[in-house]
Amino acid sequence: MKRAALLVQRAGLHKRMSTKILLVDDHAILRDGIKAMLQNSARFTITGEADCGAECLRLCAVSKPDIVVMDIGLPGLDGIELTVELRRRHPATKVLILSMYDDELSVYRAIQAGARGFLVKKASGCGDLMDALQTVASGGFYLAAGIAGKLYTRFQAGGANIQASSPLSERLSAREQQVVRLIAEGKTSKDMAAILHLSVQTVRSYRKSLMSKLEVHNIASLTQLALACGLVRQPELAPGVHGQRDGLPAFRIRDPIR
Repeated sequence: MKRAALLVQRAGLHKRMSTKILLVDDHAILRDGIKAMLQNSARFTITGEADCGAECLRLCAVSKPDIVVMDIGLPGLDGIELTVELRRRHPATKVLILSMYDDELSVYRAIQAGARGFLVKKASGCGDLMDALQTVASGGFYLAAGIAGKLYTRFQAGGANIQASSPLSERLSAREQQVVRLIAEGKTSKDMAAILHLSVQTVRSYRKSLMSKLEVHNIASLTQLALACGLVRQPELAPGVHGQRDGLPAFRIRDPIR
């Protein structure tokens, strides 16, 4: 009887010590895959799952997860905006981004928003996910294999200012860049059609295509992306107002630097 009571007590203690995880992705099959990876884990417990930003915020207020594992491309609030909002409402909750993109700009935007780790869906297995979760849970910072090398190469080459670079030039045509710039400047589809000498329907097709290609779901996110890429000028801050971006904590780089 005493042995059984001790086992129950230990099980309860273990449950209290496990790290609570909230999954946020609009693809149920991916959430199911992560749940399968973690179902036998003694360290992590899935406390909920959401398919959009609004549901994520609701569940965070209820379950108070330790880590939110989320995609960038979400309906409504995208992963970048959601990370900012989570940091504001629940500063103790850490965010681990799991994205299909591994370009420098996506990583930069995630880090700037306050994410503590970045994994790439197509290149991450169970070991990578567990490693990332353990690193983030312990207060570290995690970059997926391949990403760290890219960022290091950029810094080593003197291109530390990733924000000033324009990865969009490699992903978008000249016309698409024009449309992005005009959207960010607040132009309507009718305005853009007149400026670019296109039909309104063609402009709307460009907008829809750009949203899908850049994995954003609203104009605010697209504008943020355009600012980060330098396609539109960043408004100057008033005297005495400074951006908040303190030093990051010690972080772990998985891939060796060569």
